[in-house]
Amino acid sequence: MSGARRDRACASRIPPSVWKVAVVVSIGSFMAQMDSTLVNVSLAAIGHALHSPIATTQWIMSGYLLAMALILPLNGWLVDRIGAKRLYLFAFSTFTFASVLCGAAQNMGELIAARVFQGLVAGLLAPMAQMMLGRVAGKNLERVMGYATLPILLGPIFGPLLAGAVLARAAWPWLFLINVPVGILGVTLAARLLAPDAGQLQRRPFDFTGFALISPGLVALVYGFQSAMHAEGAAFLLAGAALLAAFVWHALRHPTSALIDVRLFADRMFAVPAITQFFANGIMYGRQFAVALYLIAGCGLSAAHAGWLLAASGAGMMGSFACMGFLTERLGCRALAAGGALLALCATLPFLWMTGHAFSPGLALASLFIAGVGHGTISIPSISAAYARMPKARLPMANTALNIAQRMGGPVATTLVAIAVSLAVPSSSAGEPRQFLQAFAALCGLHMACFTAAILLPASVRRANEG
Repeated sequence: MSGARRDRACASRIPPSVWKVAVVVSIGSFMAQMDSTLVNVSLAAIGHALHSPIATTQWIMSGYLLAMALILPLNGWLVDRIGAKRLYLFAFSTFTFASVLCGAAQNMGELIAARVFQGLVAGLLAPMAQMMLGRVAGKNLERVMGYATLPILLGPIFGPLLAGAVLARAAWPWLFLINVPVGILGVTLAARLLAPDAGQLQRRPFDFTGFALISPGLVALVYGFQSAMHAEGAAFLLAGAALLAAFVWHALRHPTSALIDVRLFADRMFAVPAITQFFANGIMYGRQFAVALYLIAGCGLSAAHAGWLLAASGAGMMGSFACMGFLTERLGCRALAAGGALLALCATLPFLWMTGHAFSPGLALASLFIAGVGHGTISIPSISAAYARMPKARLPMANTALNIAQRMGGPVATTLVAIAVSLAVPSSSAGEPRQFLQAFAALCGLHMACFTAAILLPASVRRANEG
């Protein structure tokens, strides 16, 4: 018996080389997430310091997101062409340099330009963590990704607190300059710990036609969703849809040379996890938007009070991520993800009740924590299922496709919730709790869609590189 237990322990032990990759990618993901959180919660302060209206200031974030969408499709091709380690070192060091440029900006125009540059680099950096872990973790992907994702959740939890501390003691440029020591540490560790790229390169020709279709198409879609409440939003959505349809037609005609092989989505083992990720990522952003607006505009809470309540969702996700390896082994991908989606849906229902009754801080706190626990059990099993049968040679392209699906969920869900709010809350009104019923109903609809996708996931996975 002791020998059998010893064999199981050895089989389940994660090699040090995998932990090295996990540490490196965690630092990069943490810096990018913390950067976005710091900027999001500090837009008003930055705009005031640079004497710019909010309509101009919001381009600090919008320009970043649009630039990220523009460059994201290139990630898989660049990994194949120059290697994961080289690309990661380039993206990480350039992101750090872009932070210096943001901190050195003298006016709003310079800051927006620096943020666009930073967004271009972030489009290369963001998908790297999943792909690099998928290459080395094998059957331990759920456990490793659960631990590697924990630092990312520190951004939404501590970001508002750190932003407040920085702005209370220093000028706004330090919101960006704080990235520099983290970036230096991350680049140094990446150079020392990541394995060389030798033997993993593929010299695929660059798909100029595909890039000219998919990148502007994604930018048009993201901008269209951001502007959905304005007249030009529909035009950009139609243009984006047309460009992406043209890319699909092009990719089907040239499957071996296309920037992204759209035939991946014909495989149910990849398509279902991608759809699940689309809704899971969308719900995360939609919940933040709906709950924050309800608490501040509907219930009259301060931004600081609302931030503390929203942090409960991140704390719940941290708790579930830490147990992800154990839970996946015991329950399997489908049961874990579907159960988490259902739990997150049930945790959203109290907000429907509170819109017609008295607001309860305790109930809101508990609901957000439970929603975070449920939501945390969706992402990693679905990502694991998407990569389960994927040969290592196709991981860069699959990772790019999955990241595009993930990142389109946010603007879609936020737009749906925003439309629901606008239909009930007049623009001249501060809003009342009951007027947010439609917003939470829309959020529940997104939860149901995510649950429906999750129950179609495979019960368990067997990896392509397992015997």
